[in-house]
Amino acid sequence: MSEKFTEQARILSQEEIAADIYSLWIQTEHIAARAKAGQFLSVYCDDGSRLLPRPISICEVDRKRSALRMVYRIAGNGTAEFAAKRAGGSLRVTGPLGNGFPLKEKKAFLIGGGIGIPPILELAKQLDCEKQMILGYRDSQLFLLDEFQKQGEVYIATEDGSTGTKGNVLDAIRENGLEADIIYACGPTPMLRALKAYAAEHDMECLISMEERMACGIGACLACVCRSTETDAHTNVHNKRICKEGPVFDAREAEL
Repeated sequence: MSEKFTEQARILSQEEIAADIYSLWIQTEHIAARAKAGQFLSVYCDDGSRLLPRPISICEVDRKRSALRMVYRIAGNGTAEFAAKRAGGSLRVTGPLGNGFPLKEKKAFLIGGGIGIPPILELAKQLDCEKQMILGYRDSQLFLLDEFQKQGEVYIATEDGSTGTKGNVLDAIRENGLEADIIYACGPTPMLRALKAYAAEHDMECLISMEERMACGIGACLACVCRSTETDAHTNVHNKRICKEGPVFDAREAEL
């Protein structure tokens, strides 16, 4: 895991790109130079009553501008506070945190579901291999689609059938007869559980980024542990801290 920094980052831009989903670019002094696909930031509120930072995944890295993009959904008062900020303002952030995706030269599925879609974008930009991106949305609000289409083939699944395959990302894979050697995925636990089973059935490597509520973001509080097949050196039990050992895991290591 790379060295982490706490900075007062300058806000470059912010816009709502779908209902309650915001795209936020910030400029940092040190973090952008070290950030990797799959890592995240802890973002602090100005309101002193909200002590704990909010973990938000890194969507894009622009090293030339020392900039990072976060795409997040308003989920409570903290993220609502972030959404009210405008260019020229600032945010206190700590990062880069967690372990990102290892970049492998294998024919790949890049799979994102819901708010798990944003961290897959930087991965798509960094992977130098044959890749097929499968994105799962609730409806026709296809945020980030244009950016993904610049990186290669994109297949869409929507729960309501308004665009692409009606159903989930596995339905889109099967409907389009897609094949790959490795899966990279981020999204809700039911999706990751299904992809883990699919990978085992097809003898594929599967790397998953797990979504979890976090408190400290640095592995101290043990609030975001998941069950694992191996013991954790920190606690010597079958747990892994998603913020520290993750959020990216080999699917075979995590019990979903």
